[in-house]
Amino acid sequence: MRILYLNPCGHMGGAETSLHELLAGIRCAEPDWDLWLVLGEDGPLAQRARKLGVQVLVVPFPAALAGMGDAGQGRALTAWPLFRAAVETAFYRRRLGAVCRTIQPDVIHTNGLKMHLLGTWALPCQCALVWHIHDYLSARPLMRRLLRWRRKRCTAAIANSKSVAADLQALLPGERIVPIYNAVNLERFAPAGRTADLDALSGLPAARPGTVRVGLIATFARWKGHTVFLEALAKLSAETPVRGYVIGGPIYQTGGSQWTRQELEGHGRRLGLAGKVGFTGFLDDTAEAMRSLDIVVHASTQPEPFGMVIAEGMACGKPVIVSEAGGAAELFEDGRTALGYPPGDAAALARQIERLTSDENLRSRLGQAARAATLRAFRGRRMAGEVASLYRECVVEARKAAA
Repeated sequence: MRILYLNPCGHMGGAETSLHELLAGIRCAEPDWDLWLVLGEDGPLAQRARKLGVQVLVVPFPAALAGMGDAGQGRALTAWPLFRAAVETAFYRRRLGAVCRTIQPDVIHTNGLKMHLLGTWALPCQCALVWHIHDYLSARPLMRRLLRWRRKRCTAAIANSKSVAADLQALLPGERIVPIYNAVNLERFAPAGRTADLDALSGLPAARPGTVRVGLIATFARWKGHTVFLEALAKLSAETPVRGYVIGGPIYQTGGSQWTRQELEGHGRRLGLAGKVGFTGFLDDTAEAMRSLDIVVHASTQPEPFGMVIAEGMACGKPVIVSEAGGAAELFEDGRTALGYPPGDAAALARQIERLTSDENLRSRLGQAARAATLRAFRGRRMAGEVASLYRECVVEARKAAA
């Protein structure tokens, strides 16, 4: 079987990490399958996929298409950017369609909202189309209208959590929607292994012995809760032996939807956190960063579709504090495998940080239980088997529909 994956981004966000683990799992489970990946931009994902034996093509998004989005502050929805993006999209979809016809896949698996839409136009005859949904479509007014319009071209949709599946089912009643949790590389994200020098990466002096390292690992999307994390750190008692770390950076091309490092550093200074929080920038190996932390914080202010950083932190045996909404709430048991708090509540987050900082035994107990839970729930072999089974069913359905 030949599978073609379409992904807009070449950098390693949560959806891209999930896609890489899926590629690795499919390659292991179905070594005879022919796997292809088309990216809208070059980046680390291309190199990682090639190492798995995936054939990779970069078909760069034009600027207006890359910058279009409806998850930011609305500036991409004005008339001129939409018109320009529509024109560029028409040219791009013809180019992408030619690539798809040349490859002649049995299944096209799209990852990312723009590729879901483009895939409906690029789809060759008798080819199945599988959307892999990593977002709440109800929160994307433009894309939900467009995907509703093109839904008949989609054979089935994978949702990365039950929460996302319910959201999608409400918008696309009758669509075949299969919830399949993402996988985590449990060898890479493990308690033992190399660590990162977060102080040096942040340009800070070495922390004092006994300092508890608390970190937020996320892209700089505005809804990832960086300001909530900084405000929580500012609420901690001066006696609390904590140093905070913001690990990550802006990786997407969509305008208006991300913080800049300068904005976040300025917010930290206004809160009096100079020297108390470090900004490492984007790190290629987040597993090393996680192993360097004593506490991993997830701070999303909107419901999280899945929460890859939660699963990865748990896999590393770290106590994780989770913004408890959406798919993120499905990944842990509060008080047993992680701690939860209401989204956007900096005071509640500060209390959970204080709780873990003062109780080393609780940190250890949560970390051990978290690692055991990930070994049960987030294995790549499990995800690959479920997805491969869906591919087979979709191929049969697509061929029947074309007959």
